[in-house]
Amino acid sequence: MENDRRDYVPALGYRWLTPLYDPLLRLTTRETKFKRALLRQARIRSGHRVLDLGCGTGTLTSLINSTCPEAEVIGLDADKRILEIARRKAARAGVSLRLDHGMAYALPYTDNSFDRVLSSLLFHHLTREDKLSALREVLRVLRPGGELHIADWGKPQNGLMRLAFLGVQLLDSFHTTADNVKGLLPELCAVAGLQDVEETARYATLFGTLSLYRARSRTGCHFQS
Repeated sequence: MENDRRDYVPALGYRWLTPLYDPLLRLTTRETKFKRALLRQARIRSGHRVLDLGCGTGTLTSLINSTCPEAEVIGLDADKRILEIARRKAARAGVSLRLDHGMAYALPYTDNSFDRVLSSLLFHHLTREDKLSALREVLRVLRPGGELHIADWGKPQNGLMRLAFLGVQLLDSFHTTADNVKGLLPELCAVAGLQDVEETARYATLFGTLSLYRARSRTGCHFQS
């Protein structure tokens, strides 16, 4: 996978910053709050097969695993180094996690193989082309009525949040974050073929506005409260 047609952006933009990822996220993004909200939104049930797309250090993967023990949870990331961190964290916690290596725009899974796909702070690392490719891949692997739930940077709520987001853009590039700051993730989900796309929540953080989104595959019931 490392020789795929496109490279990935490491956590925080640079490999040497990867060890700082977990403490920085906890301190600056209200991580526990937004990830628990994302999990509640996903309504994962017993027997569901769940993909944590761009799982990073495995924090969300572990949270899904502990909160929904009767679901099958798989984490996937393109960065082998960060997957090693995730494995060490899981081992220290005595947790058994399946963590796969692969690219979001070329998922190593069969069609219709997941009930839920969750993603936290992945899409702002991708170019628009790769965002669309990844979203189409999500649609491919979702079962009929399956759902995608995203937490990522969204359109700033005000000038202060726009100024705060410059820090993310300096680390992760203005090019890949441009769609996020314009609030285009829902539109890109719809272009990729997902349905009932909506922004469900916004959180003011030290690095800008973090938004939650949800969408579903082409066949299935509408969302229920």
